[in-house]
Amino acid sequence: MATISTIKKFLWKCLGFCSLGMAYIGLITPGIPYSPFVVFAAYCFAKGSPKMHAWLYNHKLFGPFLTNWSEKRVFPQRMKYFMLAMMSASLIIMSFTVPMRGIIYTGIFMALVAVWAWRYPSSVEEHDARIVAGKKVGWFSNNF
Repeated sequence: MATISTIKKFLWKCLGFCSLGMAYIGLITPGIPYSPFVVFAAYCFAKGSPKMHAWLYNHKLFGPFLTNWSEKRVFPQRMKYFMLAMMSASLIIMSFTVPMRGIIYTGIFMALVAVWAWRYPSSVEEHDARIVAGKKVGWFSNNF
């Protein structure tokens, strides 16, 4: 009979694979971001599969992003621009299919996400410069 710990690890691993699948879909599908799914997959694998967690951090596409995000809270500038382009395209498509009220609420939420993302450094060099200057790296402190 499986123990509770084994079942939990299995569920974390399943969530990790689902999230990783969404990340891959996000790589090729406009409008679906991959970064939050990669971060969530790493979290899930950290709880359920050390082997997959290590594989994800060594992945040629996802590894550098995860390492820079977890260690220095770096959100690459090209991803910020891509995010803005996808949000804009999504709002344009929505303008043909959704009532104006929905577009306004979605636009406000997207703007808040964009402001959140642009507060973080775009490179390791920018992170280091903020630390040297005594500035905050993210929203609240030098750690977040």
